[in-house]
Amino acid sequence: MPATIASFKIDFYQFLSPDGRLVSEDAPPLATDWDELQSLYRLMVTTRIFDKKAVALQRTGKMGTYASCLGHEAAHISMGSAMRPEDCYAPSYREYGAQFCRGVKMAEVLKYWGGDERGSDFSGPRHDFAWCVPIATQCMHAAGAALAFKLRGEKRVAVSQVGDGGSSKGDFLEAINAASAFQLPLVLAIINNQWAISVPRSKQNSAKTLAQKGIAGGLVSIQVDGNDIIACRWAMEKAIEQAREGGGPTVIEMITYRLTDHTTADDARRYRSEEEVEHAWQMEPIKRLRRYLKDQGVWNDKKEQELLQQAGNEVAAAVKEYLATDDPGIASMFDYLFENMPAELAAQRARALQELS
Repeated sequence: MPATIASFKIDFYQFLSPDGRLVSEDAPPLATDWDELQSLYRLMVTTRIFDKKAVALQRTGKMGTYASCLGHEAAHISMGSAMRPEDCYAPSYREYGAQFCRGVKMAEVLKYWGGDERGSDFSGPRHDFAWCVPIATQCMHAAGAALAFKLRGEKRVAVSQVGDGGSSKGDFLEAINAASAFQLPLVLAIINNQWAISVPRSKQNSAKTLAQKGIAGGLVSIQVDGNDIIACRWAMEKAIEQAREGGGPTVIEMITYRLTDHTTADDARRYRSEEEVEHAWQMEPIKRLRRYLKDQGVWNDKKEQELLQQAGNEVAAAVKEYLATDDPGIASMFDYLFENMPAELAAQRARALQELS
């Protein structure tokens, strides 16, 4: 008979149910930290209002293709809020909540999606990476930063994420392997929103979880309810501090749902049912946290209206700044590619300027 030399499991964590009730007696201190929970709620609501306005700008021809983050607010904000300023964040292209936590300005996000590369020179820690559209390559960028931190003996952590579809890319798996081989201070989140553009989770991978992809590299790997801000934040804090203290990397699969199109160039009605989306709306993160805070007597309709007004004003100011920004000019498509521009690119730049003169 063969001997079992190793066995594995993936634990799932949820503290806040879809109807806004605590479901575990072992909930972390955050569950009763009313000031912090209200702060996180405000960030989530503000991010959603920003997201809705950004889609409207695209639909009215005032901005280019945009990737919405609707439904991802708990997952993203848990990541950004759990990090320290000295840590390094490598985003993909829809983690606005995480970046707002890191100091990125709304107007900068709008500039980026408006085709202005000056938006990529965003506020926040200068060591954070710029937006990354190629799928999963940001995970390797984060692994490289984590390796640098380890070689320098710095107590810093690199954080990145990937979608459910992107978790099948070699870049993500290579980041896991590098993290394993070098025991890097790296945290990788899989934002499992159930759809890789039009491909459902059921057709992407037959494994019970996506978190178990980290098991192959020997990484601590868990799954959490990605619509539960308490579970997401707890998991991120635990993983980041473990990495900071030399305990190695972690993979966290956050189960959530993409409540809208993949981008404004997509029409999700072509491949998923209204019933599925309606069901997902009952699970979404903002509604459940608001219900919990109200039930605990720390939130009310007056606070909600004040927040909506304040967030609306903040978003409106960012839109005004974006729309008032001067045209970057044709040269900008060449100027931010290389530190030292190659001769052939310089020739193209000169020709473009000549033809427009």
